Amino acid sequence: MRMKCFFGFLFSVLLQVPLGAAELFFKDEPIQDGLPVFELSGTFADIYKKLDDVNWAGKSLNIAIESLENLNKDAHIAATDDRVVLVWKDSVVGNYPRPEINDWNGYGEITTALILKMRENDPNLKKMSKNELYAHVVNVLVRGIDENGRYVFDPQAEINEDGRILTSLGLEGFRDEYGNFRVRNIYKASPADVAGISAGDLIVQINGTDVSAMSDRDLSNVLIGFNSGTAKMKLLTPFGEKAVVLRRATVVSADADIIYRDDDAWGGLLEIVVHKLSDGAVNIVNEALARYPNVSGIILDLRATTGDDERAAAKFAGMFVGAVPVMRIVETAKDELEVVPATDAITDKPLLVLMSDMTRGTAEALVSAIYENHRGVLVGTPTAGSARIASQINLNNGAKLILLNKSIKSGLGKKIDGRGIFPIVCLSNIRTNQQQNAFFLNVVNNDFQARDFNQEPNVKADDIRRGCPVITSGADEDALAMAVAVKILTDKKVYNGLIY
Repeated sequence: MRMKCFFGFLFSVLLQVPLGAAELFFKDEPIQDGLPVFELSGTFADIYKKLDDVNWAGKSLNIAIESLENLNKDAHIAATDDRVVLVWKDSVVGNYPRPEINDWNGYGEITTALILKMRENDPNLKKMSKNELYAHVVNVLVRGIDENGRYVFDPQAEINEDGRILTSLGLEGFRDEYGNFRVRNIYKASPADVAGISAGDLIVQINGTDVSAMSDRDLSNVLIGFNSGTAKMKLLTPFGEKAVVLRRATVVSADADIIYRDDDAWGGLLEIVVHKLSDGAVNIVNEALARYPNVSGIILDLRATTGDDERAAAKFAGMFVGAVPVMRIVETAKDELEVVPATDAITDKPLLVLMSDMTRGTAEALVSAIYENHRGVLVGTPTAGSARIASQINLNNGAKLILLNKSIKSGLGKKIDGRGIFPIVCLSNIRTNQQQNAFFLNVVNNDFQARDFNQEPNVKADDIRRGCPVITSGADEDALAMAVAVKILTDKKVYNGLIY
């Protein structure tokens, strides 16, 4: 009924002619509802102008403006060739003439006007500070065009405004089908880590409210905010119900962790766990390879690795494969940029790559480079198929827009984005010791029937993923991954049989 009312209103209000865009705000009223309207308008104008310079496959600004309705479920926005109309529930609360093409100031003013109107009806929007509002609104605007885009606020601007710093509980997760929140990742040394929360735990209640009854924004405000905040949580773990009290804190995490295993069972293996492909991760791994030059093999754990910096990814890949093409960046249908590391490889030790559906971005290009250069054995489950590079747009207010608008191909030009990279050894198909022993026996006897789906582009990616599904338990995956990695890296015949 509401949508019928909305379209009925729309026909009538498009015939109305209120004040022109230039008259939305007046110089003698620079502050409205506690917000500097000309500053906000200028920031949004800057965003629209710079977004227009990015290749968006023909998408119009209507998409971005209309995406503002995602700020609240009661809001509906229609941007036609002539008008921009805001309907709240069943009432028209805003009706503005659409600016001329490239009138960025006009777009900025209308965006600010829409936000002011929405704040009148949404108490959560109303209580946000200026920078919180920027972050929230701009994320919605950008994702209206690119679902992976995000706004990175200027920390110094926030501190200058009211002395607050961004803090975190140190965990990431996802909603299950019942609306509860399951923990996916824990930041080391964070409040969540110290409290003993583990990946896989289910958070069912926060501060007395069932998580299933909380909006995503409510949940985000608990996990991440400004200055410390207390969260009393009830969790369901494999060991039963658990209650914890956490306070947000500043969290600093390394982009890579190094573990040297020199006992007899491991045979001197170097385990490299990469969280993000960055210059910091490159430096950490470079130092580790110099510190442990005599290792018998290397486990490169990319199971939860992200990255959108092609230069850092190229440096990282170069340490293992040298100066060969490691990826191609596609900005348009005609233009591809080949990325080649500048130096030779610094290690030739046997290499095993652990991968999963959380291996994404430039990490997928790294997996592909190792595979295409026959440099290591791929073990795990298929990667995400979300291989994209970010464009970084600096805004006049000191913040940035990160837009994942460039797709990645492999160094040999094969598609990664939307498809992914597939393991040679699928962990899903090795679930018991008996299956594991049978698998390696086949390799040793030279009748290993592994199927390299990276060489079969006509097989649908979804079919491959169904045949190699994600392992439900993170603990089971860890144990199985390490057992398989050790066997492959400590048995030369098995290793050589799996290098393609």
